[in-house]
Amino acid sequence: MAIWVLSPISARKKATKVVVNAPSFRAIGITAYLANGGALEHAQEMAAHESPRTTKLYDRTTERLTQDEVERIRL
Repeated sequence: MAIWVLSPISARKKATKVVVNAPSFRAIGITAYLANGGALEHAQEMAAHESPRTTKLYDRTTERLTQDEVERIRL
């Protein structure tokens, strides 16, 4: 099962759809919850994971770019 969403960047240009599968949708939810101060143990329970290590695999909070990193890109 796939979920169709509009990419925020391309939506401004045209209505381009991006497929978000179940694992990436789960990662988005877990990352958002943890980024807003949620506890790993609660995310684990909500995701029905037996181990916090499994929940941590879906955590993408360390993959966020900072403004400084983006400004290093020179064209």
